[in-house]
Amino acid sequence: MILKDIFMPVGSTLTEVRAAAVKKAGLLEKKVKTFLVLKKSIDARKKGHVREVYSVLLSENAESLPSLDIPVVGEREHRPIVVGFGPAGIFASYVLARAGMRPIVLERGLPIEERAHKVDALWAQGQLDPIANAEYGEGGAGAFSDGKLNSGIKEKELSHYVLETFVKFGAPEEILYLNKPHIGTDRLRETIRNMREEIVKLGGEVHFRAQVTDLTPCGSIVKVTADKEYTTDHLILAIGHSARDTYETLLSRGFPMESKPFAVGVRIEQLQREINAAMYGDGYDPRLPAADYKVVEHTPLGGVYSFCMCPGGYVVCASSEEGGVVTNGMSYHARDGANANAALLVGVDGADYGEGVLAGVEYQRKLERRAFVSAGGDYRAPCQRVADFLKGQVGSLEGQVAPTYRPGVTPVDLGAVLPERVSSALRMALPILDRRIKGFSAPDNLLTGVETRSSSPVRVLRGEDYKSVSYPQVYPCGEGCGYAGGIMSAAVDGVKVALSIVEDV
Repeated sequence: MILKDIFMPVGSTLTEVRAAAVKKAGLLEKKVKTFLVLKKSIDARKKGHVREVYSVLLSENAESLPSLDIPVVGEREHRPIVVGFGPAGIFASYVLARAGMRPIVLERGLPIEERAHKVDALWAQGQLDPIANAEYGEGGAGAFSDGKLNSGIKEKELSHYVLETFVKFGAPEEILYLNKPHIGTDRLRETIRNMREEIVKLGGEVHFRAQVTDLTPCGSIVKVTADKEYTTDHLILAIGHSARDTYETLLSRGFPMESKPFAVGVRIEQLQREINAAMYGDGYDPRLPAADYKVVEHTPLGGVYSFCMCPGGYVVCASSEEGGVVTNGMSYHARDGANANAALLVGVDGADYGEGVLAGVEYQRKLERRAFVSAGGDYRAPCQRVADFLKGQVGSLEGQVAPTYRPGVTPVDLGAVLPERVSSALRMALPILDRRIKGFSAPDNLLTGVETRSSSPVRVLRGEDYKSVSYPQVYPCGEGCGYAGGIMSAAVDGVKVALSIVEDV
């Protein structure tokens, strides 16, 4: 039986949860053979009286949750090729490898070990490597984020398979049942490396420094130019949302594509202890996890919302092109940094950036370059206190909240960097959000810009069979092609596309 709404004190052990569940079910402890935690969340509706809430599976029989069955079809005449090794590409490759199809992965960037050194150099000294940064390389953009795995997608079986796989390769077991699971940047890197090694062990190949520069569909096959020329009849495009040159290649080769709405804005930083107090109440239990939030406000100038909230985290440089500044947020598994941060975004569409498939890309690039110049170069970021942003003055950065962005920040009026509608919408929303979450928009909180890569500005069109609408041997996949919005949904899309290929052969 499944039992829901088991309320427990903060810090309860699983032994205590089991005892409470058995009592609620009216069963004898000695007869219970199966106890599985299905979900754990925090009930903070009553400030100062926060509780943990569990859903569990209890049974007098030995039971387990169903796992995804991947049929073994073996190697075919042409090995499948996966372009990109972010969440979508990793899981697509893993499924194909388990099916015995020995996939070939083409990744423009570097292995996670080498990539981490390059990213550290960017954050410490402002040295950008265009092929190894927080966007490109093994693990994709998610490898240098919070490793958040919560998602609103409906494919529960596939979502569980992704979580189960992460745990198998090193992620903490708690992600299987936490309401808002996360791995953390530090644990995620190890997990990614372990998955790559398993794909290779199963007969797959992973080629790094192998940027795809051309695709030529020829009848039932497609020729791919990267570190050398390849031929395949099943090509998965898991290119990630920052592969702008690959978008240009696809467009030149006649792939049906369209621009899509996305969002731009800033990162807001608050003291984590203030967010904890606002969400849990004063005198909150230190055993509680660092509190998070999700906010939305509809203004006359457009919706403003938070994205990729990182409790106890850091604002980081996620630039991938020379002369442009891009921000993102990350945290380690412990989430023990002094600051909370989140993207605070405003939706934009063709009315903002004009017509053309790649018009959104140029809009992003323009903002990123403006941010770079305004902060003085060297990948420093423009930054401003909330109080000064609301007043439209540069001000100083002295205050209670210290900026975490590396390689450094420069006081700048963000209203002169962001599009007017975006900055005006943010100014409308900030005081309202502060009334909802006390201290959300405190005067000393910081805004750092620009955040432009929350999702892809392009969609590569595919049908319900996951195939390109014009080239059936090509499978647009994941966030970069416009079919996902985060680690979890991208990984699930990779699984779905790979399964469709396994079933197709």
